[in-house]
Order: sequence, then structure tokens, then C-alpha cells
Amino acid sequence: MKKFNLFKEIIVVERNDFINAVNSAKSFAITYKGEILFEPFPPTLIAIFEGSIPPTSPLSTDLSRPISSMLGNNYRVVEDDDRLLIKASGAWQSIIGYNQKRALYDDTSGDGIAEFSDKALEDMGWHATEFNIGYRDIVEQFEEKCEGILLCIEQEEPYQFSGLGFVFDLEHARQIGFEYCVSSIKDKLENDEDFATLTDDEAEAALYFKIPL
Repeated sequence: MKKFNLFKEIIVVERNDFINAVNSAKSFAITYKGEILFEPFPPTLIAIFEGSIPPTSPLSTDLSRPISSMLGNNYRVVEDDDRLLIKASGAWQSIIGYNQKRALYDDTSGDGIAEFSDKALEDMGWHATEFNIGYRDIVEQFEEKCEGILLCIEQEEPYQFSGLGFVFDLEHARQIGFEYCVSSIKDKLENDEDFATLTDDEAEAALYFKIPL
């Protein structure tokens, strides 16, 4: 997976496409790639803006105000000939709201990752916790081995991180997660005294991962 750190990234949008979207009075989205899409939005959408931009008054047009102000104060917009250059880190809280329902996992709170939106992966994660394998452990496999985007804000000093994870191939992620859990559980069964005798829940989890006991 690739990090898309909004503190560092500039989203480039075609100026005419943006103006046309604004003047349409329709709800539209700006993707992290700078594309403009109209509703209905695809489930694969990763957006840095969603909504419509009403005119300042019933008698005005959006062209009567600066383009740089149309997205609101949380976005920094610079006009560069026929392009708009957008910095969106200030709108992070809104961006979480746009994308949370489509992300595979949510790592935006200090509590860590609590669940996967994909049911198969959620079942896997739930069973894996019986062997002290956390969602973060599984996610690290996704971030290392899967194609996808980690949409985030991250800075070093003072350290700050908040992110939403998207994988492009769910079936591959399920395979990567399953193989990691199987390998980790087998290692624990062989080497961790805490699992010398299994509880009913642990035995059920081992059965879920097709590990013979």
C-alpha cells in the first residue's frame, strides 16, 4: 500500500472541470487523484471533497467569488493557469467523514483499529484475537504486501498520525491475512506455553484457520 499523506500531497484538478462541477449545482466529489465524479459515487471512491457548492446568494454566481474560497477555509487552493492545486490536510476531519464508510479499516483514533468493514476479514480478525493477534498485526501485512492507499495525515515533530486504509483487491488481502494468521498461530502453538492447552474459543479459532490440533 502507498501512503497518501495530505500534509505532503498536492491534489491537482483541472480548473474547467471544477468550475463546471460547481455550476452544475449537483453533488460531486474530488478524488485523491484530482478527478471529479458525480453521484452516484462508486464504492471504490477515495475523496478529498464531497458535496455541492451553493452560490453566495440567490442572485450571485460562483464565478463572482474567488475559486480559492469555494471549498471553504479548510482547503488551500492555488490557481495555476488551467489547474487548481489543492492542499487538503486542514479538512482531515471532513475527509474522514467522506471516506469512513468505504475504508477497509479506520486508524483515525488513539484506540487503534477496532474492525474491518469486509465481513470475511472481520471474521478472520475476530478469531485471530483468540491468539493475541491484533488488527494492527494483520493490517501491517496489508500495508506491506497489498496494493492500496493509506489516506492519512502524518507528521514527525510532534508526531501525529491518523489514517484510513483502502485495499484494491479484497480477495488478495483475505489471502494475505489468512496466511499470516495461520503462520502466527502455528508458531504460538509450537512455542508459546500460554497455548499448550487451548480453551474452547481458542480451539474454535484454530478450526476456523484449518489448523489441526
